[in-house]
Amino acid sequence: MRRILLAPFMVLFLALAAPGLIGGALAQPAAGARGAISAEELELQRMLQGGRIEGRTTLPDAQSEVLIQPAGKAWRDFHNVTLAWVGGIAVGGMLLILIAFYLGRGKIMVEGGLSGRTIQRFNLLERANHWMVATCFIILGLTGLNLTFGRHLLLPIVGPEAFTAISLYGKILHNFLAFPFTLGIVLMLLLWVKDNIPNGRDIEWFKQGGGLIGKGHPKAGRFNAGQKMVFWITTLGGAAVAVSGYLLIFPFWGEFGVAEMQLAHIVHSIISVLMIAAMLAHIYIGSIGMQGAFDAMGTGQVDLNWAKEHHSLWVEEQQKREAAAPRGAQPAE
Repeated sequence: MRRILLAPFMVLFLALAAPGLIGGALAQPAAGARGAISAEELELQRMLQGGRIEGRTTLPDAQSEVLIQPAGKAWRDFHNVTLAWVGGIAVGGMLLILIAFYLGRGKIMVEGGLSGRTIQRFNLLERANHWMVATCFIILGLTGLNLTFGRHLLLPIVGPEAFTAISLYGKILHNFLAFPFTLGIVLMLLLWVKDNIPNGRDIEWFKQGGGLIGKGHPKAGRFNAGQKMVFWITTLGGAAVAVSGYLLIFPFWGEFGVAEMQLAHIVHSIISVLMIAAMLAHIYIGSIGMQGAFDAMGTGQVDLNWAKEHHSLWVEEQQKREAAAPRGAQPAE
């Protein structure tokens, strides 16, 4: 029988292991003084060597039978130390890069100037879904970062009472917004996957710096290589974050135990901070970093010269469709 009642032996173990009683060493009394080692003590020693102690309780939850799990300390060190370093370097480093880029490159302007004519880039459904995902992601990101950095950055500023309220309601928002975020990721995949398949032009786009570095604008379809990269980071990363997040929202589902929960948290947190860093670059380009870029998701209509510079192949396709369409059926400019 693998699981036995261990409460008396846990008391014995803790007493022997206390540094004040034995000077930090786990003393084993001579067998002659104690007599033969019982089966229960042998089982205790075996489980100690395995790094995990389980007992048997009358509670219906089997997880309550785990009395000591040393792996939990490793997970705690990850959350308090490793994750803080990874998140700080990824998010803080990206912010520093964007500030340096803006100071050095400035806002990317349309080289030929705005034409005053527009072309439709995204319809209402695409824009609505984008903003739903974006809004959920921002709130999820902020409430998630609060779990790692809040005690160090926010608590000293707002005080314990306000920080408690922010953390409590932030957790509620974090859990509930996971559902519309997942729905938006699925819809985004269905809407845009056909335009985000990598091809040979993407390599040339990266070679030329995507028009962000140097002069000239590489040819691109509806989505250029940089936008494709953001798309796959969002959909694949979002899927991994969603699945691992649901395992945390609904703990110990199926055969998942403590170790699996800890792994889910590690996957969830690491991918999340990396996604936040990537989305900071996306937000920068779509707002203050590039002239005319915000209009794509703002009104859905972009300036024709902007579209020709950044998505020339897509503009050609759209103009061919308009030319082949019956008169009166062309999209409004």
